[in-house]
Amino acid sequence: MIWKTAWKNVWRNKVRSLIVISSVTVGIFAGVFSVALMNGLIAQRVNDALNEEVSHIQITNKDFRINNDPLLIIANFEETLSRIMSIEGISGISERIVITGMANTASKSSGVQILGIDPEKEKQVFTVNKKIMTGTGDYFETESKFNLALIGQELAKELNIIRYQVDTSTFSRLRDKGVPEKIISKLTLLSGNKFANEKQFIKEMKNVFSAGEAVKYGVLIRKEAWSFREGARLTLTFLDSDNNLVGAVFRLAGLYDITNSMFEKSTVFVRSSDLNKLIGLGENDFHQLVVKISNIDQTDAVTDIIAQKLPDLEVMNWKKLQPDLAMMTGMVEQFYLIFGLIILAALAFGIINTMLMVVMERTRELGMLTAIGMNKRKVFSMIMLESVFLSLIGGVTGMIISYILISITSHTGIDLSQQAEGFEAFGYSAIVYPMISARFFVMVAVLIIITGVLSSIYPSMKALKLNPVEAIRSE
Repeated sequence: MIWKTAWKNVWRNKVRSLIVISSVTVGIFAGVFSVALMNGLIAQRVNDALNEEVSHIQITNKDFRINNDPLLIIANFEETLSRIMSIEGISGISERIVITGMANTASKSSGVQILGIDPEKEKQVFTVNKKIMTGTGDYFETESKFNLALIGQELAKELNIIRYQVDTSTFSRLRDKGVPEKIISKLTLLSGNKFANEKQFIKEMKNVFSAGEAVKYGVLIRKEAWSFREGARLTLTFLDSDNNLVGAVFRLAGLYDITNSMFEKSTVFVRSSDLNKLIGLGENDFHQLVVKISNIDQTDAVTDIIAQKLPDLEVMNWKKLQPDLAMMTGMVEQFYLIFGLIILAALAFGIINTMLMVVMERTRELGMLTAIGMNKRKVFSMIMLESVFLSLIGGVTGMIISYILISITSHTGIDLSQQAEGFEAFGYSAIVYPMISARFFVMVAVLIIITGVLSSIYPSMKALKLNPVEAIRSE
């Protein structure tokens, strides 16, 4: 009886109830989708870092990270490798030579970390081979008598290897991408000119386009106007095992494009066989072993096992190599709870205000119900159920809408390409795929019910304090 009465009371003033339900719906939707967006960003960043930058575990000489001395190699390499391979849960291992040096072209220089790798073994651990930019080459697949280097797109820009040129083919590609003729007409002012670097090209575009046009179309125009000569050269210089400065000319195998622009700008990949000869190391001399495991949840356990088997080496997993990522993943659930509590607290005030108005408007009615024998417990239950119904209807509706939108965007992604430079500067992708666990929806549903119950306490107490005789006499 109380349940039916409470449900009918909710719809006595449909406009007010729908406003409250709508506000709860919007609040829950905004909160859930914001958490899903943040969770998607963090998950993508961790995934990209593990698959493109650090992997799960790295093994080095204990003193190597302190001074990067080329002679601080992994001793007894073959025996070390066999010990690691015997551990269950490891899906890939790759050895590396790690050298700090300079990358030079005729016009620019930049400090870099040079990684000597075995391309085939790297494919077992990393996915950089899948990030080669179309038209720039490949992942060391093409045979060459020259030393080959794979560099990031950002480093190629820094060294003026990537240049910019606007011509008729550029206009055609932009039309195919849906760029308005008005924008293409303005771009013709730059036709036929060659720009040595991205900064110069951006400066000239600012003279042609308005600020709004540059923001909206600038990234796409730069993407279609850039030019790269396959097989371009650069010089890498570094210290060898005798601390002598050595250098060699490398042809570009290709350019890779990942989500971390800082990594792109600072990391060069070469064949370990080429680098060994230049540094003066032996065939089985390496500075680093990178290990990929099949289950990220086993990271700490596998790290401990490797550390026990290799007590003379430094064994570090991604949580120590990139503590910012470990902190973010560890705080995700705390973010969930904080976001939920803030939103539900704000909604609670709205529900309390609405239910207080309901009590004030129904003073006479509540007095009559009390006078004819409805006890205080039933009055309290009726007000409480009305609050719960309002919050639950809005909450469930908000969760359904957010679930549908998250399901769609988790496949299509949310394109934030106009802010790509800012995102990639911190290692985040400009295409975000929101994601959230079913457990979070359960937690939100519980919090909504709790919010409804707590929001009803004060209005219910006000109703219980009403004097039946005075309430009946009130207008």
